[in-house]
Amino acid sequence: LEAHRENGKSLEDDADLKFLLEGGALQKVRSNSWQKSRFYKLLEDCMTMWQESHKAFKGDQTFSIEDIESVRQGRQSEGLQKFTDPDMEERCFSIIFKGHRKNLDLMAKSPEEASKWVAGLGKVLSYVSKLNRQQNSEHWILSCMRKADKNKDNKMTLKELKHFMRQINIEVDDAYAELLFRRCDTSNSGTLEGDEIKIFYQMLTSREEIDVIYGKFSKNAREMSAGDLLNFLKTEQIEHATLEDALNLIEKYEPDEIAKSNKHMTKDGFLMYLQQEDGLILNPAYKKIYQDMTQPLNHYFINSSHNTYLMEDQLKGPSSTEAYVRALMKNCRCVELDCWDGANGEPVVYHGYTLTSKILFKDVIKAIKEYAFKVSEYPVILSLENHCTVDQQKIMANHLTKILGSALLVHPLGDQMPTALPSPEDLKGRVLIKGKRLNKLDAVFNNNNTIDEESVSEEDEAAECGDNNQQNQQKKTKIKLAKELSDLVIYCKSVHFSSFENSRTKQAFYEMASFKETKAFHLAENSGAECIHHNMEKLSRIYPAGSRTDSSNYNPVPMWNVGSQIVALNFQTPCKEMDLNQAMFLPNGQCGYILKPQFLRDPSSGFNPFKLTKGPWYKKKTLHLMVISAQQLPKINKNKESSIVDPLVKVDIFGVSEDCASKKTHHIENNGFNPMWNVSFEFTVRVPELAFVRFVVDDYDKGSQNDRIGQYTIPFTSMQNGYRHVPLLTKRGDLIPSTGLFVHIMVVDA
Repeated sequence: LEAHRENGKSLEDDADLKFLLEGGALQKVRSNSWQKSRFYKLLEDCMTMWQESHKAFKGDQTFSIEDIESVRQGRQSEGLQKFTDPDMEERCFSIIFKGHRKNLDLMAKSPEEASKWVAGLGKVLSYVSKLNRQQNSEHWILSCMRKADKNKDNKMTLKELKHFMRQINIEVDDAYAELLFRRCDTSNSGTLEGDEIKIFYQMLTSREEIDVIYGKFSKNAREMSAGDLLNFLKTEQIEHATLEDALNLIEKYEPDEIAKSNKHMTKDGFLMYLQQEDGLILNPAYKKIYQDMTQPLNHYFINSSHNTYLMEDQLKGPSSTEAYVRALMKNCRCVELDCWDGANGEPVVYHGYTLTSKILFKDVIKAIKEYAFKVSEYPVILSLENHCTVDQQKIMANHLTKILGSALLVHPLGDQMPTALPSPEDLKGRVLIKGKRLNKLDAVFNNNNTIDEESVSEEDEAAECGDNNQQNQQKKTKIKLAKELSDLVIYCKSVHFSSFENSRTKQAFYEMASFKETKAFHLAENSGAECIHHNMEKLSRIYPAGSRTDSSNYNPVPMWNVGSQIVALNFQTPCKEMDLNQAMFLPNGQCGYILKPQFLRDPSSGFNPFKLTKGPWYKKKTLHLMVISAQQLPKINKNKESSIVDPLVKVDIFGVSEDCASKKTHHIENNGFNPMWNVSFEFTVRVPELAFVRFVVDDYDKGSQNDRIGQYTIPFTSMQNGYRHVPLLTKRGDLIPSTGLFVHIMVVDA
């Protein structure tokens, strides 16, 4: 509890948190059969929720606060909306978990109790998010110590020490364990307690590599002066730092008040600096919005999702509004809706001609209205795949205008016909519709209600959902289009692509085509320069082939290399391709928009990623990278105490084909707590503005495929030089607390 203090008060002084610690009964809502009330409470570590189980064969269950993504008050989840009455709104709340775990929908006895649960959990989540890496680490180690202390006497026997070492992912032989134990058992009592456990903890968490670096730059072995720190920042971190910068770091990270008053940094403060924002591999300057956001929309890469409604595969998996919430909360700015006629005159969203479940179109729009701008204020594009009859299209238009209100863009900006797309800055807080339109955009300004055709051709993508279905074998079919829905399409009018020449001479700036991945890759590889120039003028959307029924993804990098803006991926599938997508939109405040490099925007550019030549894009760099160590890697098999990881690190470069490379370290046997490699790699990167660096930590297995421990992917140009901490993410892109790699990076002109 002492780790969390706010305004001089500890957690137990807070009424909401005290309520959580005491706990209470909640009803779990799942399908239309409610379960009996269960008792829930926050355990004393303030990091674990406990829930009783009514099943005889299943013990009481717990889940970590760190597994919670958010807490939503009211009937905001699909389950609560479906299985509870509106008058129960104030008694309901949902715990949303990270990753693929199902929501926990709960109902309290009263609105007052529900508010206390939501407020208390919100405060704990806030406290946990503010923990620095060292506090997280300390908590994890102490938690493992508690588990190892079988008889709860606050002492540690040799047997319990061995159990603890396995808990933290280290396998040691009996002789070493006994030696370690004897060194710490200064009282010769046969147990470790009090200061002896503190000695053991200090021995365990000592980092030899940090000692070496600190000793090299600290003229005084005990403390580093501000001048010493400035020397380190300039020499090793290659930063344009001043003495004031060094003093600011001491003020920010030094835990010892006496050292801080002397303007010195201890080894603990130095370690704290290396593990926090200023010591991360990601340049902190790129964590905020730093790019020019006033250029036309087609000059940006846009974070985009394919078949957003799906939670799993493309054939029989569930559709859910939660999938839209998760995509939007991951800064996705273009989501897709496959719209079909539904019962009772209400259009539905699902993957047509499959067994995927259906959700109401209006519920999807409500979810988008609620979450569109929670993490980014820049525009959201709704890509409509319209299969509805005219009557239900009118219903769609009504839902869009009524639910989205003023956020929906229904008229071009300005009072005269534009000649180019507006910018993300111009469109802040607005929702754009991508779809078919019956007439040209200038009809809005000349009061011309004449329509070109009452029916329009479905583009290639419309047929894509039925690649294996006879009903959809014909690529170009006609659908009737309601004027009410057509009029909502302003800057993203869907058109069929026939050739680059046709697009250049006959299509307006607001008209855009969608390309199946196979066609897009063929065009890029065979007409790379034309692709790039097409994408300088028009928006393009790329989507996965219909044959990817397992919701797998294509490599987005070659599509970005030719300037494609809307490179849509299956967000529900954890994979290397989604790691790259997360990396692409990691900088610039994670706002979902990344300004394309100048050579992908300049009409005079001669860049072609498939026929690389010298030019402004060719900035050859050499990356010198040393993989030094890792700290507190998670166990793969948490249920098997004897299962210890054998970690290795693989480093991949993605970008233009000439830059792609991969290298890996040897594996370290039986040590996931503090493995050390000290292995150096060298990579040559010719087009750094299109390159990504991916760190992968695997558990080596001689007889089968390695298991993934964690990964981190970052744009090449977003890395900082010097000694850096590399955080690790789960396969679904969530941060793994308390763990990471320690590396040394040096990028130089080749």
